[in-house]
Amino acid sequence: MALIEGFRVQNYRALRDVTLGRLSSSTGGSPLTPFTVVIGKNGVGKSTLFDAFGFVADCLSHDVEQACDMKQRGGYERLRSRGSSDAIRFEIYYREAKGERPMTYELAISLDSTGRPFVESEVLKQRRKGQKHGRPYPFLRLLHGKGMVWAGEEAVEVEEVEDEDDEREESVEENRAKTSVELTDLRQLGIATLGTLKEHPRIKRFRDFLKGWYLSYFHPDAARGLPSAGPQKHLNVHGDNIGNVVQFMEQRENSARFKLILNRIAAKIPGVQSIDTKVTDDKRVLLRFNDGAFNDPFFAQQMSDGTLKVFAYLLLMEDPEPPPFICIEEPENGLYHKLLETLAHEFRAHANGRKNAPQIFVTTHQPYFVDALATDEVWILEKGTDGYSLVRRVSDMESVKNFVDEGLPLGGLWYSNYLDAS
Repeated sequence: MALIEGFRVQNYRALRDVTLGRLSSSTGGSPLTPFTVVIGKNGVGKSTLFDAFGFVADCLSHDVEQACDMKQRGGYERLRSRGSSDAIRFEIYYREAKGERPMTYELAISLDSTGRPFVESEVLKQRRKGQKHGRPYPFLRLLHGKGMVWAGEEAVEVEEVEDEDDEREESVEENRAKTSVELTDLRQLGIATLGTLKEHPRIKRFRDFLKGWYLSYFHPDAARGLPSAGPQKHLNVHGDNIGNVVQFMEQRENSARFKLILNRIAAKIPGVQSIDTKVTDDKRVLLRFNDGAFNDPFFAQQMSDGTLKVFAYLLLMEDPEPPPFICIEEPENGLYHKLLETLAHEFRAHANGRKNAPQIFVTTHQPYFVDALATDEVWILEKGTDGYSLVRRVSDMESVKNFVDEGLPLGGLWYSNYLDAS
């Protein structure tokens, strides 16, 4: 499964210049972990960071202008950091699998002469085959929709070579794979178009990776709806098809595996013994929870916000074909505090589990959740004196690491202000 090792965002609201993890230009630093958590007080930019991931995904699903206008973002000028005249920029550094050469995607969005957002520049780059060190070379480079793309699995932009015949011959082969391109729609990402072409498999893989991101906008009221009956394989971002997903598992999966999954989920939710579905006469699907105290089960419409939320997260973790990247904002809302440590352990277990496990990124301000975390999994977001966000990795704070090594809980240290900037 692909893993984001580093993410940088510039000029996006309070995120004037924030980097998490390792980038291709970094001389040091450690990559993001499969389970990564950002903590911080209210108003430091956690929601903005969550939305930055969503914005990049929306740019692919729609276009950059629609992405600026949707979800109460308010348009480009409200997104760009105050006082900045530069483009909004993103950089994603990731590996498609362990041992694979890392890839970097750079995106800059600015305003055109008419004041509308457009893709100013777009770059995909990778080290050449056999290179373990040194800078990566582009295989997609676009500026204002015009540029070059290198086809195939290995071809990249190369520097001029004059002293080695074999390298010169290799350079000729690279140039044969080079094609000039010009996009007709400057509000669409280049990877959206070029990633559909067979001759660009690396662009396709990155586009599919980005397209597969799952940002949870789950709300318990959505899960209480009565959707039309019909099996659905994956939980959607709002969670309003939660019963359909259970119905899919019940009808399409191996029955023994289905019962095992629901029993496993039920065992992790206090007060729940079993879970199943019922299809009504008008072909709507009802999700039922049995607590063992009553003969008749409770329907989802009668369950607490916390129960539905935990069920949705655990169901998402049981997806046999999970999204490559899952982003969840403040999962603690509505949950009993003793459930939070269990939930954190579940997220970590799935992120570090099977071969196709998803990378899980969470924002939180709940110390009980943080108690279950390791220092290398946690980043603390703070507001600088200039009003813009700053981020630090907790494992880089030696005194905090020493406290945790001595057995003190990380959430307790945060609650006691030991993680605050000195």
